[in-house]
Amino acid sequence: QVQIVESGGGLVQPGGSLRLSCKASTGAFKIFVVGWFRQAPGAERELVARISNTGDTKYADSVRGRFTISGDQTMKTSYLDMNDLKSEDTAVYYCNMQGYWGQGIQVTVSS
Repeated sequence: QVQIVESGGGLVQPGGSLRLSCKASTGAFKIFVVGWFRQAPGAERELVARISNTGDTKYADSVRGRFTISGDQTMKTSYLDMNDLKSEDTAVYYCNMQGYWGQGIQVTVSS
């Protein structure tokens, strides 16, 4: 059974930075794509960033230039580096590895 665990969320002031981590506990299961999503209260879950095992990345327009997604060689660990955070980045962030979801982690941007 694959377990996906996120960490690194919390409260940060506007303009600050956070690094989210996502790790998969799996043996032979291969991961080809990792996506970070977020869901704000009353809103639908949206894609924030995605990375494939070839290194291709995709970002939502709202975070491009501020967020960076990365993954290790096995793709079983992924990071989302978030800079210049804004109040509208406040949401629960979810990691998805090859279709498996983590439990979500809260990010709150507030002064």
